Amino acid sequence: MTSTGGVASKAELSYEILRSRILDGTYGPGYQLVMDRLAREIGVSTIPLREALRRLQSDGLVEVVRNVGARVAVFDAAQVRHTLEVLARLEGYATAVAAPRMGPADVARSREINARLFQALDSFDPAAFTALNRAFHFSVYEHCDDEHLNFLLEAEWTRLDHMRRSVFGYLPGRARRSVEEHEHLLDLIAGGADPAEIERLACAHKTNTAGALCDVRVTRG
Repeated sequence: MTSTGGVASKAELSYEILRSRILDGTYGPGYQLVMDRLAREIGVSTIPLREALRRLQSDGLVEVVRNVGARVAVFDAAQVRHTLEVLARLEGYATAVAAPRMGPADVARSREINARLFQALDSFDPAAFTALNRAFHFSVYEHCDDEHLNFLLEAEWTRLDHMRRSVFGYLPGRARRSVEEHEHLLDLIAGGADPAEIERLACAHKTNTAGALCDVRVTRG
């Protein structure tokens, strides 16, 4: 008989494997998650798999559709916009909290990442740009000492990265403006601007992306 601890460890293993495959695109939006097939692939029973799928559903990466079953979540533009608006508020506050804690060396490190983003615009690789963009923002967030806020940011960024595959990839023309906004934000931080002004700009950075969705035709995976 499998111990409770054994089931828990297999559920954790199943969760990590499935999450990784969803986030790296192995299981794209709409991919049907068939229990028996997944159990054979991962080498576990269906009991820990069910627990893993419940967690992934709670994360917003899996959805259960009537008469279809569990599948990798598919999003529409309205859902992406809502996530961006929530992230805008989280990001604005986190950046305002982090800014006073960033010294010249910290700002220089963030500028170096943003310089690489500028360079990446010339031969645009969406996957590489996404990774660098995330690295830039988290180079700021890491100076925010609110652990719960950082947890929420991580969860929303993960959800947004998956949404890009389902809905919009990178919005035409938005990438360059985004990098320019990063530079302006760093200028404010380096200059010791009022935290309220930093929060306003960091929030607008994400809402600008949400607004750009109005010009994008929704595609589904």
